[in-house]
Amino acid sequence: MEITWYGHSCFRIVERGRATVVTDPFGDTLGYEVPKLKADVVTISHDTPGHNNIDMVRGCEHVVRGPGEYEIGGVFIIGVPTHNRESESPRLNVIYVLDYEGLSVAHLGDLDHVPNQSMVESLGPIDVALVPVGDGGALSSSQAAEVISLLEPSIVVPMHFQTEALRSITLDPVDRFLKEMGVNTIQAEPLLKVSAGALPEQTQVILLDYMH
Repeated sequence: MEITWYGHSCFRIVERGRATVVTDPFGDTLGYEVPKLKADVVTISHDTPGHNNIDMVRGCEHVVRGPGEYEIGGVFIIGVPTHNRESESPRLNVIYVLDYEGLSVAHLGDLDHVPNQSMVESLGPIDVALVPVGDGGALSSSQAAEVISLLEPSIVVPMHFQTEALRSITLDPVDRFLKEMGVNTIQAEPLLKVSAGALPEQTQVILLDYMH
């Protein structure tokens, strides 16, 4: 499996022989260069401009916008609803767990609070967690670290944090999260390659680069 980050909460997940998935595609308002991507499935964690630009993705036949269970192109998708608490009116956020038969990826969207045990159990075992870490309506660095301790994933990929490209909103830098996780130095990678038989025994943080 290959996971590529394009900025904010947008990833492209590719596994040979299965549907390609793009998560939370963004428009040109954030400041990131809007990539031209091709995928079979798009997941939308919440319906706001920084997360719902499906026009970015060519060839998409399936848009998943809400809670439920979906099986598309050999990928089993579970959408678990959460209601963000920080906004004036509770806003629906959907956590998606993508199951590739032996390898699971969880995209937490703009989750803004530490979930209870029953919600954690509903997600099932998580191998790779894509986690917001920059506050600004989603998890703060300390909350993100607490959520990771509950999920116990093999690999954590931070998202939704301040970068040089991000202009329309201000978030916390990823360094705060890395400090919470006890990571001193880390090199951003162009993409993450992962397989079910080669997962680390202890939780490992992988920082991805949005520039390609």
